[in-house]
Amino acid sequence: MTELFSGEVSVHYGFAHLLTNGPEEPAMPDVARRGQRNGLAGAAVAHQVHLITGLHTGSVAFTVAWSAAEPPPDDQWDEVVEVSLDVAKTSGALTSFDDLHPLTLPAAGSHRVRYSAAGFAAGRQVDTARPGPDRYLLQLWPAPPAPDRIVRQTSAHAAYWHDVAWKE
Repeated sequence: MTELFSGEVSVHYGFAHLLTNGPEEPAMPDVARRGQRNGLAGAAVAHQVHLITGLHTGSVAFTVAWSAAEPPPDDQWDEVVEVSLDVAKTSGALTSFDDLHPLTLPAAGSHRVRYSAAGFAAGRQVDTARPGPDRYLLQLWPAPPAPDRIVRQTSAHAAYWHDVAWKE
């Protein structure tokens, strides 16, 4: 596993984005989730993933990692979803309203993305903090496209977002 980023990301309105399509604007949340079962990682728009955080405003701990093969599951995470992503360019970014963290991805092409959260519900309860109680892991590995899936859901807040996606 290669760590591409580890640090705090400023969030506003509870979201961030993984972009692999250069300077294009991130998709709106409803468009990013359209047709999906999960509501935490919207990958309906090519080359990007819209990410929901529990914390509304402040900063959250984020790690982005890449591996050559699917990483084993890790039980320390409360919420886990997976989506497919066509990585357009190896120069990507983890972004939010005020933050841009450049990423160098080892490969372009079809990838699977696992988005894992710990403390997601606690972040929602706090609403505003710097740093928030929630933390996130974004793992990427080469894989053929597959439908998005909810691997683990433990909080009512995550269930809410999954329900929102299902209805969009």
